[in-house]
Amino acid sequence: MADPKLFPDGMQPLCENRFTFSCFPGIQCFTKCCKNVDMILYPYDIIRLKTVLQIESSGFLQKYTRVVQGDNHYFPTVMLQVNDDPDRACPFLSSSGCTVYHDRPSACRMYPLERAVDRRPDKRGVKEYYFLVKHPYCLGHREDKTFSVLEWIRDQRLHDYNVMNELWTEIDTIFFSNPWQGEDIAGMRQQLAFMVCYDIDRFRKMVEEKKVVEQFMISKETRKNIAGNDVELMKFGFEWLKHFLTGRSSLIKR
Repeated sequence: MADPKLFPDGMQPLCENRFTFSCFPGIQCFTKCCKNVDMILYPYDIIRLKTVLQIESSGFLQKYTRVVQGDNHYFPTVMLQVNDDPDRACPFLSSSGCTVYHDRPSACRMYPLERAVDRRPDKRGVKEYYFLVKHPYCLGHREDKTFSVLEWIRDQRLHDYNVMNELWTEIDTIFFSNPWQGEDIAGMRQQLAFMVCYDIDRFRKMVEEKKVVEQFMISKETRKNIAGNDVELMKFGFEWLKHFLTGRSSLIKR
């Protein structure tokens, strides 16, 4: 049986239980969840958003994000920069709804679920749990449509987000260990790590200029994928960060 102490605020995981929820234009609370927003953006969120907006990652970071001190005291957290108005609305919200809906962040897709992951070594792998979250303003819980957790993941196309966020969590766990070798906050190593995780276009320029990929034993097909796909470049970047910060990764030096 799962240890309830692991779960936030005494919440119980859904497991195989179904839940009732639906959100759609016309429901009375439509877009209320897009206001008064405090949302963390993860690296894969930024790739999806900067791509659909057709801007470079540096420009996206400057215009749509703010950097704060989060739970990780050794690495900053990137938050969505909301509009400077009383509603504190998401910058991608219009009168008709979300303008980036098909590429919306994982936090938007996941609601009304919350995901937690147990990575304790004694559990022999990663165990994920899903919880149902209810906010008083949200009327979607009163609708008749029901889902299992797996059905919701499929319906919201969460699989790719979950996979990439898992890879990010591995890196963030390394950051929690304070691998900066005595550097101050925003030292060279931390700035480099921030670029790899969040500023993928600038990282690509560094990779090309310094021929970083060529320094490792990587197949021709993988090199081609890295050269043409931001997601594959990010996967490489995470492994490269492991190698750079800890000396341990799947990459093998030539």
